[in-house]
Amino acid sequence: MLDVLLPLAADIVAIACVVWFYFRRHQRRDLMLSYAALNAGVLAVTTMLASGSVSAGLGLGLFGILSIIRLRSDSITQAEIAYYFTALALGLVAGLRPDPVWVAPVLSLVLVTVMYGVDHPRTLAGARRQVVTLDRAIADEGELREHLEERLNADVRRLVISEVNYVRDMTVVDVRFRRREEPSDRPGVNGAVAGSTAHSHPGLADLR
Repeated sequence: MLDVLLPLAADIVAIACVVWFYFRRHQRRDLMLSYAALNAGVLAVTTMLASGSVSAGLGLGLFGILSIIRLRSDSITQAEIAYYFTALALGLVAGLRPDPVWVAPVLSLVLVTVMYGVDHPRTLAGARRQVVTLDRAIADEGELREHLEERLNADVRRLVISEVNYVRDMTVVDVRFRRREEPSDRPGVNGAVAGSTAHSHPGLADLR
């Protein structure tokens, strides 16, 4: 009985932590439901399949579980996809109940710790990525880098030009940058961020 209850308890605690981390950092209640439901569904089906005596059926069932996962959303990010796979992995680990009995709780703890640390707001806090649309056609990478650094007030680490349209006088570029420290970022100093009309979160920005 312990080999069933301990992985189940570990999964409940782990998915509760993961869902709480996600909501505190990304503020999407609908995806909280998706992660919890995915975890519970995978746990239930995997537990049922693992209790059978036919190993081929277990493999086929796991393949079916993975094949029906559809990550279709108009605004889902790579971080949110990572939470999907973490919720799925927690359900699989608890449902398969590996021997010895402490393996499932330890693996669940590892997954929770990784998500807590890697997605923590202080981890590489200044690193940003944006798809930027400029109202100028700039094909030269050096000139484009200087222009973006001035407008974003940041150090551009890498850029990928997606489109240069000379007819519409427009450039679309995928830029990865590190935000420069502003006076308002320093403790005890008040000030407004100047020099950029873009926000420091993933998305599409129009710089004019």
